[in-house]
Amino acid sequence: MAGVTATGMAGVPATFSSATAQIGGFLSKKPYAPPLWATHLSPMPCHTFSLGHFPTPIHKWNLPNLPEGTEVWIKRDDLSGMQLSGNKVRKLEFLMADAVAQGADCVITVGGIQSNHCRATAVAAKYLNLDCYLILRTSKLLVDKDPGLVGNLLVERLVGAHVDLVSKEEYGKIGSVALADLLKKRLLEEGRKPYVIPVGGSNSLGTWGYIEAIREIEQQIQQSADVQFDDIVVACGSGGTIAGLALGSRLSSLNTKVHAFSVCDDPEYFYDYVQGLIDGLNSGLDSHDIVSIENAKGLGYAMNTAEELKFVKDIAASTGIILDPVYSGKAVYGLLKDMAGNPAKWKGRKVLFIHTGGLLGLYDKADQLSSLAGSWRRMDLEDSVPRQDGTGKMF
Repeated sequence: MAGVTATGMAGVPATFSSATAQIGGFLSKKPYAPPLWATHLSPMPCHTFSLGHFPTPIHKWNLPNLPEGTEVWIKRDDLSGMQLSGNKVRKLEFLMADAVAQGADCVITVGGIQSNHCRATAVAAKYLNLDCYLILRTSKLLVDKDPGLVGNLLVERLVGAHVDLVSKEEYGKIGSVALADLLKKRLLEEGRKPYVIPVGGSNSLGTWGYIEAIREIEQQIQQSADVQFDDIVVACGSGGTIAGLALGSRLSSLNTKVHAFSVCDDPEYFYDYVQGLIDGLNSGLDSHDIVSIENAKGLGYAMNTAEELKFVKDIAASTGIILDPVYSGKAVYGLLKDMAGNPAKWKGRKVLFIHTGGLLGLYDKADQLSSLAGSWRRMDLEDSVPRQDGTGKMF
C-alpha cells in the first residue's frame, strides 16, 4: 500500500509512502513528527532511523474453526525485513537514533539464547557502524560451552556481535539491568561509549515504535474503507509492543480493544510494566483500561508442549503462515483456545493479529519438529524415460 494517497484523517499525513522506497531512504536518519493524537505525550523523540520495510501488509487469514461471523486478519510485521525483522525493528528505529545522537560507539542488550531482539539489535548496530555486545541467558549446563550457530546465533555471530553467556540462575539472581550495567562499566573503563538497550527494546522510547505502527494501521484502513477492526491481538514477551499498541489504539481513531497473550511472566507483571512505560510518556492512562492480558506461557518461556508444536505445524500446512513457537505461536494457540471456549465473546468480530516475527527461532526447535514436518521420498525414475536436451544440465 506504499505510495497511495490518504486524506481526511486527523494526524495522518497526506502522502502514505515508505521512506525505504526511495533510493538512499533505507538506513537514513530522519526527523520524527508524531501523529496529532500523540503530540501531548512526552518525552517525544526527535529522530528515527529507517531500519524496516514499512508499511507491512495486512491480509485476511483463513484460520480454521472460527466462531460464527468472526474474521481474523494478520499484519505481517514478520515481513519488516530479513535478518533485521519482526516487531523489534520498530523499537530499534527510535532506540538506535538515540544511541547515535548520544555519541555511542557500541550498544549493549540482553536476552535469551535465541533472542530475536538481540539478533535484530546486532544487525541494526552493524548497519550503523556500531559494535554490539550481547548478554545471552542459557542453561547452567551450556553456559561454559560454545553456543553454536543455530538460528539467531548464526546471524549474531556472522555480523560480529560480542556474546557473553550467563546462566539462567545468574540472570535470575543479578537481573538484566545489573548485568548490562556491569558490562557498561567495563566498556567505559576501556574508553568505549556504550549505550544500553533494555530487554526487548522495551522502554518508553521504544514504545514509540508501536505508537507509530498504529498510525500505519490507520493509514491502511483509510485506504480500505470497508475494513474496520474490533480487536488487536499480539504476543507479549517484554511489554513494549503492547504498550505502544494499547496507547496508540486508545488515543487514535482506531479505538480497538487490544488483547495480549503473555509468553513468559504473569499478566499482573505486565500490567505493572506497561504502566511504567506509559507513565514514562505522561499518558495519564491506566494499563488495565487499555489492554487485556492473558497468560499463554504454558510450560514456560521458549518451552513448548507437543500440542503447541503440532499447532504451529498445522497452521503452517493449512494457511502458509509460519508462526514462531516462542511468541506468535503461543499467542495464536491461546487466541483460538479462547475463541473455542468463549465463542460469544468473539462472534462477528474483526480481529487483527500482529505477527511479530521470530522465524529464525524455529531452527532451535528442529529436533522437536522433525516428526511433525512434511514427508519426503526419493523420486521413482523409470529406466525408459528418455533425456531431453537442455533439461538435464547441472547449474
